Amino acid sequence: MGNTSLERRYTPLIILLLVAALVATIGLWATERAGSERGETQHIAAAGGDSYEWKMVTTWPKNFPGLGMAAENFSKLVEEMSDGRLTVHVYGAGELVPAMQVFDAVSQGVVDAGHGAAYYWKGKVPSAVFFTSIPFGLNAQEMNGWLHYGGGLELWQEAYAPYNLVPMAGGSTGVQMAGWFNKEINSIEDLKGLKMRIPGLAGEVFANAGGTAVTIPGGELYTSMQTGVIDALEWVGPYNDLAFGFHEVARYYYYPGWHEPGSILEFVVNKDSLEALPEDLQAIVVTASRAANQDMLDEYTARNNAALQSLIDEHGVQLRRLPDDVLLALWKGTQVAMEKLVADDPMAAKVYASYRKFYQGVRNYHHISEQAYINARDVAIGDDEL
Repeated sequence: MGNTSLERRYTPLIILLLVAALVATIGLWATERAGSERGETQHIAAAGGDSYEWKMVTTWPKNFPGLGMAAENFSKLVEEMSDGRLTVHVYGAGELVPAMQVFDAVSQGVVDAGHGAAYYWKGKVPSAVFFTSIPFGLNAQEMNGWLHYGGGLELWQEAYAPYNLVPMAGGSTGVQMAGWFNKEINSIEDLKGLKMRIPGLAGEVFANAGGTAVTIPGGELYTSMQTGVIDALEWVGPYNDLAFGFHEVARYYYYPGWHEPGSILEFVVNKDSLEALPEDLQAIVVTASRAANQDMLDEYTARNNAALQSLIDEHGVQLRRLPDDVLLALWKGTQVAMEKLVADDPMAAKVYASYRKFYQGVRNYHHISEQAYINARDVAIGDDEL
């Protein structure tokens, strides 16, 4: 009877405590849920909410090794770094526009971005040749230095501004090969009468040496060589040249690449498309271009030698070095072409002044650093392997 009395006394208290505990539990759950929802909302807000889609056209075949992969790598980096807020759809040459209409397509806003080589647009922007490669000029390491720390990029932007374009470095091949020929080159006389695919300022130099320079997209080179439309061609180097099968249509493979010692490719972005992005996405575009630019040079450095050995050992390619007197004649021809370029175009003269100043300084230092080390390594090691 005493226990029953106690139970009656404390039962209301127990029920009250249980109800309070249940209310507290529900309240804690609701608080956590609300916090979670606020976190998701904040994440969405931080992400900017809106998403963007770009189209990028290139001067290369879709997914072509080396050259064609810079745009693909850029696209991948942009999507990953933006968490999918900006996607870049890449189209190869001819899929949306022909290879040699990339500049115009981006300039006019037909597409948002493009990937190619600045010297293709020499007819529109004479100074553009400086932003790919100059015969006997800066190598890849030096070009990156000039562009990003020597004022070159700012001049590039100035040169492209009238076309509503924002240029960025888009990869480097390193020193290229002099090209593929169907006859041996023993003197400057052997260049006379040759039809060669060789763009940019080097094309003028070749023409002044007696040849005929033509600009043909990469996808047409094999057939042009095979059918005799051209007698010689320069493309890139062993890695790409093996992939294109040029050893099947030419006998002699010449070096060094006097015409393109450090070719920089380009990303061009429509200015309106870029400025329509939030600032963080604009920064991602710039950062992705810098990463893709370095990645291409790394890949060529890693793959060229194996491809060269395959061309020689497996395909019987005859590797030849251009004679010194031919190189000297081409150097002299380069000076003539350069003088004409800067005399005819004020912007080219402005860019050349910057390029030349940087060239003189970096060449002076590399005499006692990069070049001196390579010379010392060859003396010390010779033909021995590590």
